[in-house]
Amino acid sequence: MINKIICTLMAATFTLSGFAQRTDGSTASLVKAEQEFAAKAAKDGVKSAFNAYIANGALVFRPNPVDAKTFYATQPDDKNLSWAPDYAQVSRSGDWGYTSGGFTVDGEKKAYGEYLSVWKSVNGRWELVIDLGAEHHKPLKQVATHFVEPKDYFKPKFGGPKQIAAGKDIILTTEKTLNATLKSYGVAAYGGFLNPDARVVFPGYEPVIGKDKIIAFYNSMVSKMSLRTVGADKASGGDLAYTYGVATIDYRTDLRESFNYVFIYERQPDYNWNLIQQVFVPAER
Repeated sequence: MINKIICTLMAATFTLSGFAQRTDGSTASLVKAEQEFAAKAAKDGVKSAFNAYIANGALVFRPNPVDAKTFYATQPDDKNLSWAPDYAQVSRSGDWGYTSGGFTVDGEKKAYGEYLSVWKSVNGRWELVIDLGAEHHKPLKQVATHFVEPKDYFKPKFGGPKQIAAGKDIILTTEKTLNATLKSYGVAAYGGFLNPDARVVFPGYEPVIGKDKIIAFYNSMVSKMSLRTVGADKASGGDLAYTYGVATIDYRTDLRESFNYVFIYERQPDYNWNLIQQVFVPAER
């Protein structure tokens, strides 16, 4: 009976919006969209699912950023990828949010990892605009589920191109300041930019959760880190933003490596922007 209801809902969604889940501005609606996205991948294949849910101009990191529709046009429709969100949040404007959680690739040898997806409301429905994931060993511990609903609703009545550009500039300036501080003080600089409950996803490691644990994690292996921001966007509610770019990491073992990254920022009551999610994936030259 439950499966029948799910299939009926998915059929209705397809009729109305090509499987894009209707949003009411809540995190619950975004989580539902993510779950139906994963269900479609299991039923019809990963290629079909992404083609149904991605927005025009969406980026997927495979591992370098590439237009999602271009990438999936040439991919097989495998059904061996499964995932589920354990963390999600939507902006107070209700038009922008993100999800993250664990994924499994069930092939000849199972692979595991963590993903991060950024979503936007397009014509009242959630569409995927950024997606990336980093592999790690089989999880040894379960991550607690945490879905954060908007505290209130706010969307400016006037939000023209100048206002949107100004919002992006704020985030770009924040990350420029972070990068300058990293150059001056090393990874200890993150102490001034991390939320207490921030998360880091780094290839080969399960999620590192909590400011103190993240600082200890960085200090244990990173000598230097520099960031080259490529793009940024800010929710119209003014409370969430993301950046993406390339991070160059010098390890304490005298090894240098480059990573593509996506960072999620959250504005604090004092109007500073703190990091709440950082995801790194190896960059190919």
